Amino acid sequence: MLKVFLDGVFVGDLLPIVLCGGAGSRLWPLSRQLNPKQFLTLTDEHSTMLHQTISRLKGLSAGTPIVICNEEHRFLAAEQLRLVGVNSARIILEPMGRNTAPAIALAALQATAEGKDGMLLVLAADHRIGNPAAFHESVSNALPLAEAGKLVTFGVVPGKAETGYGYIQKGAALDHAGFIVERFVEKPDYATAQRFLESGDYLWNSGMFLFKASRYLEELERFRPDILEACRVAFDESAEDLLFTRINRQAFAACPEESVDYAVMEKTSSAAVVPMDAGWSDIGSWSALWEVSAKDDSGNSVCGDVIQENSSGCLVRAEHRLVATVGAEDLVIVETKDAVLVAHKDRVQDVKKVVSQIEADGRHEHLNHREVYRPWGVYDSIDNGHRYQVKRITVKPGAKLSVQMHHHRAEHWIVVSGTAKVTNGEKTYLVTENQSTYIPVGQVHALENPGVVDLELIEVQSGSYLGEDDIVRFEDKYGRA
Repeated sequence: MLKVFLDGVFVGDLLPIVLCGGAGSRLWPLSRQLNPKQFLTLTDEHSTMLHQTISRLKGLSAGTPIVICNEEHRFLAAEQLRLVGVNSARIILEPMGRNTAPAIALAALQATAEGKDGMLLVLAADHRIGNPAAFHESVSNALPLAEAGKLVTFGVVPGKAETGYGYIQKGAALDHAGFIVERFVEKPDYATAQRFLESGDYLWNSGMFLFKASRYLEELERFRPDILEACRVAFDESAEDLLFTRINRQAFAACPEESVDYAVMEKTSSAAVVPMDAGWSDIGSWSALWEVSAKDDSGNSVCGDVIQENSSGCLVRAEHRLVATVGAEDLVIVETKDAVLVAHKDRVQDVKKVVSQIEADGRHEHLNHREVYRPWGVYDSIDNGHRYQVKRITVKPGAKLSVQMHHHRAEHWIVVSGTAKVTNGEKTYLVTENQSTYIPVGQVHALENPGVVDLELIEVQSGSYLGEDDIVRFEDKYGRA
């Protein structure tokens, strides 16, 4: 890990902690439970939110980050880190979400277990920061305060009376542009938010922090020893798997669910806040995305194949087909392969209610897109009906699906491009373009791409049950159960 110096004076090790959990349900149908907003290209068509979070660390002399994510997202996180050249990040896998206080505790325990009591720069993977230089300046201002034992939070300079964020009231001034935290305030009503804005004494609560690992653990033990004890047990019983740290499921399930604000920051006498004016947004809704997006002369933000006639103030995203609007005002319209959202911008906070209804109805559109990413590639469920399902499968060069079998379905594979290496019972053979093979019910089988280009094939499943849980894995190079 690289050392951090400020004006030539050593102030500790800067260790980024990237919180990569959350489902982003307010950004449905683009954000899904198994492919949430931190892994999506929302504010930049070439860069995901996680990519942007990692990229803005450049220039901070920071070490390799620790990333904390849900176990279900481990391959998404690992692949996206690889794409930005971060191949050695430690990825801590939470078996279930327990909010930010336990997540940061796991990161602090990981850091101290490696013999490092560094400065933990705690960041969310799904925030937008339009001015990285201003972000760097605020981090530099916070470093000496954290070195002196303060638990520093970053307060965003408000640009309007916002009711969707919590607030931090500034107290007495400290050195290095910081302030004592007078109090934390829950999301206010509009009149209160307007009063906060006019006073100049309040900042938006960004959910970003800087403190020593040992100081955070000390304060957590003081105020919420139950959380720290549960995290210690879960961490001590974790298993190392390549770059993944698999937290013990049973022990972590016993951990209380609590935010770092409630568990520590609102209780400690060592809380400090450093203002940040860096074009920050948590992209917490479609209207928030509209606000930070480029717009045309009519105030429309469009992405994809969109035709607009006499429309204004809209956000329209067309993922797979033409979307046309006529006379639309202040609407959010989002089209994906399997769902379309139409909502007024003033009501986008209620999108999560739609997601809850989808789940309550036993549907699957809240879980994933039609296209599902796996460590070996991707599949697209292009058609389904009674006792059959058709998928288009793409397998990356050198990748291999698990050795598996199914109790209830047979599979017919037709190679569209590339070459497949097929294990079918006791036989192993190659299947090339325009050739096919058949996998009977109950047959142990595997599919591999031995070539240097993508393998694309059509899979036709038939049987009495076609769910993804009808997979019995015997061997898997990616460590899936």
